[in-house]
Amino acid sequence: MTADTAKTTGTQQENEKSHQPEKHPGLSRRWATIWTAALALLPLALLGAAFWIGRLVRPGGDDWCFLPVVRDEGVSGMIAKFFLHDNGRIANALLVVAYGAYGVAGQRWFALVSGVLMLGILWLLTASVLKRAGLSGPRGLALLVAAMTAAVFFLATANTYKAFYWPASSVSHTVAPVLACAAVIPLLRARTGWGRAFALGIAYVGGVFIGTLSEETSVVVLVVLAALLLISCWALPGSGRTHARIWCVVAFAGVVVGAVILYVSPGARARRERFGADTASVFGPEVLTAALRAFGEILGTIFTTWQYLGAVAVGVLLGLMVRGGEQGPGGPLRRRPLLAVLAVLVGFLAFLVSGYLCTVIAYPAFGKSVATASRLWGDFLLLYVMLLVAVGALLGRGLRACRWGIRAVTAVAAGAVCAVACAGLAVPLLQLEQKMEVRAQRWDRQDRLLRAQAARGTQVLPYTPVSVSGMVEPFGNQGRKVWPGQCVAKYYHLKKVTYSTRLP
Repeated sequence: MTADTAKTTGTQQENEKSHQPEKHPGLSRRWATIWTAALALLPLALLGAAFWIGRLVRPGGDDWCFLPVVRDEGVSGMIAKFFLHDNGRIANALLVVAYGAYGVAGQRWFALVSGVLMLGILWLLTASVLKRAGLSGPRGLALLVAAMTAAVFFLATANTYKAFYWPASSVSHTVAPVLACAAVIPLLRARTGWGRAFALGIAYVGGVFIGTLSEETSVVVLVVLAALLLISCWALPGSGRTHARIWCVVAFAGVVVGAVILYVSPGARARRERFGADTASVFGPEVLTAALRAFGEILGTIFTTWQYLGAVAVGVLLGLMVRGGEQGPGGPLRRRPLLAVLAVLVGFLAFLVSGYLCTVIAYPAFGKSVATASRLWGDFLLLYVMLLVAVGALLGRGLRACRWGIRAVTAVAAGAVCAVACAGLAVPLLQLEQKMEVRAQRWDRQDRLLRAQAARGTQVLPYTPVSVSGMVEPFGNQGRKVWPGQCVAKYYHLKKVTYSTRLP
């Protein structure tokens, strides 16, 4: 036997040894399930705390103007306000009614209801992707991935209050992209002709809904769908490619229809006139250049937010723990890792393109402050977090060829990163809770006084701004900014509120 032959034989033996079946697969699976469940408790506990803290939310900003309309004019009044005067977002008006119909209680429990809904969608989406790809893993793995994704998406922002807790912003930039993901689930679950027809119907209706809910989310969806159509030529098998491409075209058409309805609405036209944001000015060289600089600043903030490593870490665990995939529709992608890497690269390109376009759209209204208004980034941040999970999954999948000891150490390290990321998100969340509690107490005390005096027939009352996390309140900037003072007066059935520096 030659030296080269001996070396080759030794390498083959080592590879065979690393891929040998485990002696006690049942015991190994039980330990994997226990490990997964224990680790999932960390992001779930963090999310539970975040949802519970939501009870401290009180009306502020635009909600001062929404609540009286919902109370006095109902659904039709809210739709008319948005479609005819404010921004044209019909679906946004419906979501505002969904929580605004309950008044202050709707504000208080918005985070719990919307958070559980979004977590459930991400959980079902993750499970559907794994099933469609023919992959399986320990019980609770899909929940772990979804919970960590949700925790990072909701809380790893510079202003969690505005991004997650403030309903008026959350429905447009946090809930909207998750609802867009929900439309993919019927496609992943479809197995029959009726199932595929249902998926197409949901794609179109969901597309129209997203198109009339959020301009920024619509842009992200359109870019992602175009990217999916591009990579479907080489990343999906024959039958799967056909159905996926038809679904993408139908969803694309739905979003375009919704976006056109929004764009031509009187409310959207009035908003463009208010900010001087006609098509020529929005896509003019100066705005495009300024938006590019702002987007560069946004990327600098995102890329230096270390808590996003939690998404990569949970992706590594996903790649290490899943089994199968050779026979499922995702099999070709698994057997040719280069295709998976190229797909992720296309995804990152879609993230950069859609993020920049979202910045361009928002720039006329927000100017240079768009680079610091983190609540606006959620539309493309969810895509970023999902891509980080995909990168981690590819890394974990690649490490499966290593020895058991290396895989075990990697899993422990990834779990530790998830734990540290959760801790890093928990500290500012607890600090925010203290500020929200102070505001809630002061807001409630002033609310009781205003209601009591209004009930006695008083028509003009003093109001003291009570803000948190930079929220807009009447008489901000030392009383120089009156808005939304008139909305507060309408909310309490008053003629006018005046500026006061003393809390009751």
